[in-house]
Amino acid sequence: MPDPHSDATVVTLGEDYPELRDSVRKICARYPGSYWNELEDQQAYPTAFVDELTEAGFLGALIPEEYGGSGLPLRAAAVILEEINANGCVASQGHAQMYIMGTLLRHGSDAQKKEYLPQIASGKLRLQAFGVTEPTTGSDTTQLKTRAVRDGDSYIVNGQKVWTSRAMHSDMMLLLARTTSVDEVKKRSDGLSVFLIDMREKNQGKGLEVRPIKAMINHNTTEVFFDNFRIPASSLIGQEGRGFRYILDGMNAERILVASEAVGDGRWFVKKATAYANDRVVFGAPIGKNQAVQFPIARAWAELEAADMMCRRAAALFDNRQECGADANVAKLLASEAAWKAADTCMQTHGGFAYAREYEIERKWREVRLYQIAPISTNLILGYVGQHVLGMPRSY
Repeated sequence: MPDPHSDATVVTLGEDYPELRDSVRKICARYPGSYWNELEDQQAYPTAFVDELTEAGFLGALIPEEYGGSGLPLRAAAVILEEINANGCVASQGHAQMYIMGTLLRHGSDAQKKEYLPQIASGKLRLQAFGVTEPTTGSDTTQLKTRAVRDGDSYIVNGQKVWTSRAMHSDMMLLLARTTSVDEVKKRSDGLSVFLIDMREKNQGKGLEVRPIKAMINHNTTEVFFDNFRIPASSLIGQEGRGFRYILDGMNAERILVASEAVGDGRWFVKKATAYANDRVVFGAPIGKNQAVQFPIARAWAELEAADMMCRRAAALFDNRQECGADANVAKLLASEAAWKAADTCMQTHGGFAYAREYEIERKWREVRLYQIAPISTNLILGYVGQHVLGMPRSY
C-alpha cells in the first residue's frame, strides 16, 4: 500500500543542519567587525572571506556533486547565509554565486554546465554578477533596452546596466538582454535572452566598461556599459527569446535565500540588544528591566521567529518541487520587515552608542534597510499577493 505521506512537504523545526551551522560560525569568528569596518573604509571586497567560504564548499552548496559541488538542498544554502549574517559577517558579498548559477544549471547546455559549473564550485571562476536592472526601466524588466544582435558566430551587445553588484570582482556575468525588438513580439516578456559572459577583460577598451557606484553600504555595486561588445554565440543559455522565463525560474530561490539572510541579521540585532539591555545599568538597574526596553526586543524576536517559519516553509516547498511563488515572496516580505524592526530596536536600545562604529550596529542597520528594496520591493510583493494569490485586479 502506498505511503499517503510520501509527497508531503516536511518543515524541519529547531536548529537544523547543526554541523553546517557550526562550520560557518567557526569561519565567521575569524572575521570580526573590525574586518568589515576596514573593508568599508576602503570600499574593498572581502576576498579572504569569500575565498574561505568557497574553499569550504559553501558557495557551491547548490551545485550538484557531479559538477564538483555539494549538491545540498536550498534549505541548507539558506542556513549557510543565515548563519553568516547572524554571526556579524556579510553574506551578500557571495550569495549571488549560489543562485545565479541556477539558470545555468537548469537551462544551460551539457557543454556549458561541464565547462563552467566545476570551475565555479572550485572557486576558479567567480560568477557573482547579475546584469538585469537598467537606469530607465527599474523593475519593469520587459522594457529593458540593452540589445544583443546576432552577427555570425557572435552577438554584439550595446546598452547599460546599473546596480550590478560585484561586477568588478566577478569573472563571469549572467546578462539579460533583448534579442528581438519589443515591437516584433506578441508579449513584452518575449524576445529577451540570457547570456553567460566572460568579464575578465573588462575596462580594457574592448567594449565592456565597469564603473563603481558609491553607496551607503559596501556591496561593491557598479554600473556596466556595453559598447559593441562582442561575445561568442555559445554564450547564449537555452533558447533565444526565452530568457525572461529562465530568470523568473530562479527568482523563488533568490527570494528565499535573501529572506534567510535577513533573518540572520535580525537575530544578530536581537542578540546584541538583549546583551546590552542586560548589561547596561541606569538608576541602579539593568535597562532591560524597563518594559519600554524589554517589550520591543521581545516583539522583534517573535516577528523573526514567524519570518523564519515562512522561510522554512518556502524552502521546503522549493526543495520538494512544489509551487512556492507566494511563499517565497511572503518570506522575503516578512523577513525584511522583521530584520528592519530588530535593527531599529537594537539602535534604540543602545541609544547614542549605536552610532559608534565599534558596536557595528550602524553598519548593519544600513545594510538591512536594503532588504525592503532589493531584490524586490515590498510594494511589488504586495501587488503580487493581491493579484496572484487573492485574485484582485492588477494594481497601478
